[in-house]
Amino acid sequence: MDIDLSPAEEAFRDEVRAFLAENLTDTIREGAAGSPTVFVEPEIGQEWNAILNARGWLAYQWPKEVGGTGWSPVQRYIFEKECALAGAPNLTVLGLKLVAPVIYTFGTEEQKAHYLPRILSGEDYWCQGFSEPNAGSDLASLQTRAVKQGDKYVLNGSKIWTTHAHWANRMFVLARTDATVKKQAGISFFLVDMDQPGISVRPILTMAGDHEVNQVFMEDVVVPAEDLVGEEGQGWTIAKFLLENERGGSCHAPKLIHDLGEIERLAMDVDDGNGGVIGEDRDWRRRVAKLKLGIQSLEVIELKILSRIAKGQQPGPQTSLTKLLASDLRQDVDLLAVDLFGVAGLQLPTARPLYGENAPAPFRNAHAQVATARYLNSRAWTIFGGTNEVQRTIIAKTVLGL
Repeated sequence: MDIDLSPAEEAFRDEVRAFLAENLTDTIREGAAGSPTVFVEPEIGQEWNAILNARGWLAYQWPKEVGGTGWSPVQRYIFEKECALAGAPNLTVLGLKLVAPVIYTFGTEEQKAHYLPRILSGEDYWCQGFSEPNAGSDLASLQTRAVKQGDKYVLNGSKIWTTHAHWANRMFVLARTDATVKKQAGISFFLVDMDQPGISVRPILTMAGDHEVNQVFMEDVVVPAEDLVGEEGQGWTIAKFLLENERGGSCHAPKLIHDLGEIERLAMDVDDGNGGVIGEDRDWRRRVAKLKLGIQSLEVIELKILSRIAKGQQPGPQTSLTKLLASDLRQDVDLLAVDLFGVAGLQLPTARPLYGENAPAPFRNAHAQVATARYLNSRAWTIFGGTNEVQRTIIAKTVLGL
């Protein structure tokens, strides 16, 4: 695997850097840094999305024939890395990186023509209706039912941990269309309009006090038959495709590199209580070095997956390995930030947002203000997208052959 950039790739990297220097505003960068939630807040994310869309770079992971950039896997990686290192917010993953690939891979021409432009314009904002109160890691046990009645389906059931359902106008949903077959075979994939009678959204506050996730209730919710993606009973296949993209469709290492670098920089200004600074403490530096090595190892694995994709191969079950490592490293980096700031890192303001003119005044600095909230919210990393236990089982069976 050759990880050196070609002259053309270096030129592309320079083009991305110039674009970021000109278009990534301080307001957007500060908003991203001041958001302790796992997913970027819509007001920050949609503003950045619009800037990228105007440049034609928003759908950088999509094929060119469906409105994407047509970039190579290496170009996509360069773009993600440069955005992360510049402090840009994450993109709105649910629409751009999860449901869009499902639509252009499994959807009809009509579905592609209708939904893909609306994802790019921000007209449709999506949430994911997968997990249920009694079907989390065992997703195939879901009980939401979809009954066909003429040219429509009627859905009844409940979804939980539904990120940004209180902002979304569309939801992609797994529902059971046949209860007489093997449970994986009776599931179908639907595109649901959230703005209709029968849908209610109940907020769930995280440990940090953020309203990011919800429980969604569906009572006789109507879905036109043309909003079934693929065939009846194909939902499990589509869901596995989507989850593989969720676990390995992005490169996590660059963002971790950026955040660890910020912590290293800040540590040089934090008094260690002994006449020095924490950044020069031997034990601290050993801890940082261990994290840095872990992140570099993750980056190598992500580059290997990138190499497979560049050869036209599927990313494969190795995406579970990147999900597992990225989740643990994310939590370790956030814990490091809390430890760096000591008492100041324990502040947990309830007001939101923690950026902009109306943000509450921080104790010591804005980085310390978000440290505990970010640490608490990152506990979810080892749960969403498949728990660490699920990832280890996948790795044992499909990678190690145990």
